[in-house]
Amino acid sequence: MGIVNVTPDSFSDGGRYDTLESAVEHGRELLDAGADILDIGGESTRPGATRPFVAEELDRVVPVIRELAAGGALVSVDTMRAEVAEAALEAGARIVNDVSGGLADPRILDVVAGSEAAYVAMHWRAHADRMRDFTDYSPDGVVETVRRELGERLEAAEAAGIPRARIVLDPGLGFAKEPHHNWELLQQLDVLAGLGCPLLVGASRKSFLGTLLRHDGVPRPVGEREHAHAALVALLADRGVDILRVHDVRATRDALAVAAAMKGPA
Repeated sequence: MGIVNVTPDSFSDGGRYDTLESAVEHGRELLDAGADILDIGGESTRPGATRPFVAEELDRVVPVIRELAAGGALVSVDTMRAEVAEAALEAGARIVNDVSGGLADPRILDVVAGSEAAYVAMHWRAHADRMRDFTDYSPDGVVETVRRELGERLEAAEAAGIPRARIVLDPGLGFAKEPHHNWELLQQLDVLAGLGCPLLVGASRKSFLGTLLRHDGVPRPVGEREHAHAALVALLADRGVDILRVHDVRATRDALAVAAAMKGPA
């Protein structure tokens, strides 16, 4: 899943693809590099980000989705809003990637249920400007707590009428989580897989990688984390991850090719 942020303020590439022309061109470049899915988002969810108006988000993503879907791309919309999800599906999107898992706007579950779209429910506790206040996972620890809370979102999606066969779960790396929480979740993805749905992992360029690679107490800058992410991708190849949400599709494809070669013939 290649990322197309049509935003001025995303943590990695905010402002680089915030016009129709640049976003569509970037989407096509990701497809050429080997992306299977394009994830189009119009709201930054970096820590501390403020939300755009609904009209702003619609204006950012719908034209891009329409153009890329018309060209044959499998398009996902990255949104927490029912209005945006509905417009995106009408424009040709076939996946709704909801980082809130239906908590920010429960109506989004009804929109997806009334379509044939797949639904990605991520583990989420609060909006970007407040999520740092929700990093306590006691007494059960982050893995069991995320499993339980994701399970609740799975139940809500099914209750709204979305078949389990169309639901994907995402542990929400970096969202209301300290660096060590992310590593614990990655080490125990099998626990989350036990919920019975495909898993999506989005670790690309995130701050816990920068923290790992800090020098003299300073985290590695966003643009210098790709090598670490490629190493992580190779290690995840046999961990039951079904979708990787990434910025650099070519580096990800290369890492997966190396992992497959090391595994040897099936």
